[in-house]
Amino acid sequence: MYPDRLIAGQFVTFYGILIAIGILVCIVFLIRIGKRQKIDPKFLDFVELNGYVSIAVGFGTAYLFQVVYEWIETGVLSFKNVGITFLGGLIGGVATFLIIYNIMKKRYNARIASILPLAPVCITVAHAFGRLGCFMAGCCYGKIADPSSPFYWTAVEFKNVSGMRYPTNLFEAIFLFILCGIMLFLLLKKNFRYNFIIYLPSYGIWRFLIEFVRDDDRGQIFHGVDWLTPSQFFSIIMVLGTIPLYFLLRYLYKNEDARLEALKIEEPKETEEIKKEE
Repeated sequence: MYPDRLIAGQFVTFYGILIAIGILVCIVFLIRIGKRQKIDPKFLDFVELNGYVSIAVGFGTAYLFQVVYEWIETGVLSFKNVGITFLGGLIGGVATFLIIYNIMKKRYNARIASILPLAPVCITVAHAFGRLGCFMAGCCYGKIADPSSPFYWTAVEFKNVSGMRYPTNLFEAIFLFILCGIMLFLLLKKNFRYNFIIYLPSYGIWRFLIEFVRDDDRGQIFHGVDWLTPSQFFSIIMVLGTIPLYFLLRYLYKNEDARLEALKIEEPKETEEIKKEE
């Protein structure tokens, strides 16, 4: 890992480079796969622009969530030397995207259903590169590894903390790349629509479990509840939210199918009218 700044001891870090790569790959996935899935080009452009705004806001909420976590933990409200947390960024980014979409949905005929199978693929690939960035920055590290453990061979030495530790950031990056690959396969080969129903519980359960191995304290969500971290709390919400989300997606896809069916009926009528005029 290399947390130091690269240009004259300031400005650029490998963390920032990998975050930028993750966002770039996310946008490339959105555009290339969106075109392959025949998503309306104008709506795809809107989603891309909305995505840029949502990502920017997401970084802000990721920072603010961490400020709140540490305030709960220490009782001191400070905005200096504070990190960021992915779940805070995810919540803020998704909320921003939905707010902007709902403002503009009449203009785009409420076509959000067409982008939903692709969205978790884009989220996971960006998140995976972000976790690689965490490894380079030396944050999100695991607990000190026991030399007698069969998994000790995975342990590494982080620059700013003592002891050989489990690289939980790398474990999570690998998990996210695999999850992204599975959802991408289902989307492209099986035309599977419910990738969010795979993403939410899969990542929620993974994040809940890996918190027991992590040693990068991010505070407590509730006073006196040492075993439940803020990330575990939101992981539980993600898993439980899968059930209502499934019914919401089914409703949206039903409406989308009806809209597409209506377009198929209208197109032959328009063709016949043109032939009559000729």
